[in-house]
Amino acid sequence: MTSKTVFVTQEGPANALALNKDNTQVVIAGRNVFKIFALLEDKFEEVCNLRVGKNLNLNFSCNDVAWNLIDDHILATAATNGAVVVWNLNRPSRSKQEHVFIDHKRTVNKVSFHMTEPMWLISGSQDGTMKCFDLRIKEATKTFYSNTESVRDVQFSPHQQYTFAAVSENGHVQQWDLRKPDRCFQHFTAHSGPIFACDWHPEASWLATASRDKTIKVWDISAKPTCEYTIHTIASVGRIKWRPQRKYHIASCALVVDCSINVWDIRRPYIPFASFNEHKDVPTGVAWRGDPQYFLSTSRDCTLYHHVFKDATRPASKANPQGIALNCKGDVAYACKISVNAPTTVKQLTSIMRKSPASNDTFCMASSMMHRFTETAPREPKWFRECAEGYLLSGRLNDICDHNAAVAITAGRNDISTVWSITKTLYANPLGNMLKSSPNVSKDDTVNTLNLAQIGIGSTVDQTNIGHENDVKSLQGEAPGVISGGDDETETDEMTENQNFIGPILPSHRRYLAGHKCQPKGDFFFGDGELEPITMDYTSGYIHNLMNHENDWTLPKEAFPLRHEIQDRSPPPEQFPNHSPDMNDNDSGSVTVEDQPCELIVTAVPKPLFWDPTQLIEEALRHHAAILDVQTSASILIALGERRKSLNIEAATQEHWLLEYIDMLGRFKLWEIATQIIQLAWMPSVSQLNQQSTTIHACCTTCTKPLQRSAWLCDRCHTSRHALCSICHQVVRGVYAWCQGCAHGGHVIHMNEWFESNRQCPTGCGHICEFT
Repeated sequence: MTSKTVFVTQEGPANALALNKDNTQVVIAGRNVFKIFALLEDKFEEVCNLRVGKNLNLNFSCNDVAWNLIDDHILATAATNGAVVVWNLNRPSRSKQEHVFIDHKRTVNKVSFHMTEPMWLISGSQDGTMKCFDLRIKEATKTFYSNTESVRDVQFSPHQQYTFAAVSENGHVQQWDLRKPDRCFQHFTAHSGPIFACDWHPEASWLATASRDKTIKVWDISAKPTCEYTIHTIASVGRIKWRPQRKYHIASCALVVDCSINVWDIRRPYIPFASFNEHKDVPTGVAWRGDPQYFLSTSRDCTLYHHVFKDATRPASKANPQGIALNCKGDVAYACKISVNAPTTVKQLTSIMRKSPASNDTFCMASSMMHRFTETAPREPKWFRECAEGYLLSGRLNDICDHNAAVAITAGRNDISTVWSITKTLYANPLGNMLKSSPNVSKDDTVNTLNLAQIGIGSTVDQTNIGHENDVKSLQGEAPGVISGGDDETETDEMTENQNFIGPILPSHRRYLAGHKCQPKGDFFFGDGELEPITMDYTSGYIHNLMNHENDWTLPKEAFPLRHEIQDRSPPPEQFPNHSPDMNDNDSGSVTVEDQPCELIVTAVPKPLFWDPTQLIEEALRHHAAILDVQTSASILIALGERRKSLNIEAATQEHWLLEYIDMLGRFKLWEIATQIIQLAWMPSVSQLNQQSTTIHACCTTCTKPLQRSAWLCDRCHTSRHALCSICHQVVRGVYAWCQGCAHGGHVIHMNEWFESNRQCPTGCGHICEFT
């Protein structure tokens, strides 16, 4: 008997292996290899090559192989073409093929012999059926329909003679009685993905299942199936096998990625008890030799290994004793090495554990200490929820900005409130804002600063009786020259002539325009004549003269008309040596101002342009996104509406902001706000999020056909068993609530009442459901 780790290389990879009843020979089978080896003291010795003969067809391409546990000369293989082949090693001819069963329509995944009845053989196929063969009559005696897409593994129970278990592609486990092929007597959902393998415990009433969801589960099926243990692996699990004479140990092979063979202690499910790393590719089969210290394995790397348990590596012994973890509540757990100042008893225990040999069957204990830190401060930013629920994102921009600024102040975000206010100022109509805000300006707060905003030609008009409200109404669109309201109505044609406002109406001018009073005739005025009419352009925010665009504007000869001759009271000319020699004594009593040509002529007034706030808005949005305040960036982007087209922000960046904001809303469970954002989105990639995964395909559990018209009655078999409530067992004709893990459900009211005090499925399948 081999007592050390040895291996042999073959010409092709093997898909499965099996040991004879004495554990002295092993058979390996694959698409291009089918051999039997004898296990010698220090090597493998080939005994028989079964892949011989003239007709090497698909019957020799094997997915699985089983060795009869009673008759040592009988083998069975599962072929990829749907055939189940029986091999007789006692045949005198070179070919050992005994009989071929062609009952399956698709690939056969698994074959298994009964433990006490050597003539019973069962198979599981990709066609969703299981067949029991009697080798004496050479035909399939019974057919079992799983009503699933495919059957991955079938195993006879070592505890009950007529019972076998089958695992399926849809994650379900079924238990069948050989005497009742019409339906299974137990059915439950074990995994969220396909189950690839199962194995009965040799002693306890446990069934282990391995799935693509990277877990191995141990089910107690003595009564209602309950999940006793769950092992978490790093890859999908393809093969499992209980370790003999060790109740809590099980070996597993990964389906992809992991090339190791791990032996797990189900009581410690996150780190393997032992690991074997000899294979260079994914292992495809494992079999214990009846002894807990020896087992065999085959792999896609075309090797067959004999492993000795003392050569295994212990991952737990190499684990880092330091670590940190964070739970969903924000608590921090920290594990560290035991310090030098640790108690003496702890040091002694550590030394004992370090001296324990690595080859024994006890788990390595980590010498570390655990510390826990609980966060007491509130972790959830309340301002995010308040802003998300209070923001207004559709409508007029002025209303949106005012409302959102108030919401931000209420949430304690004064800086964000300022951003909304500035956005309104940049994009709102300046003239419209001025007119709407004019009632807030008191009549006492008026200034006569017409000269700050205009260059006029002519004289002012006596309008002392016209009040502040009349001026505002005239600016809001009433006929030029007429101001209504106040104590009396006065014709003011003179007021509207020769007034030409140059430039935009700035906020600093609003005070004057909203409350100025016309000056009467007096000492200070410009020009002679009457004022020209004022024309307002509301679209551009300018007030200008549309009557005399071609007139040349010239300054008068004097700013102030002379009312009388100015007497020259200066000293005599002789006292001023620098005086003009042409000045006569007769002229000393008066000064005559001669007509001089105008020094300033304005022929055209250039129209000033508005300041474009696009660049400022772009920088603000990028800034808030950079400081992880994507809520502000996305909200302003949505509120701008069509104005966002002028922004020089890439479409991919805008999409990223929206999707990030939607994801944050989902984390805070603000589903309605997230739906609103999706509806207001202008990008198809975002607006179509609500159109994904909106269809639920339901199938009849009796005939497995899709339901057509309704969700509770099948048109083909006319049954309604699939829509029965799990609690009241009545047909659910209204809203049906079900668990996506185990597919059981019922009336919403009944399920709500059940899960108020229970966690497991009411059918007893053992699944831990969640009702929300």
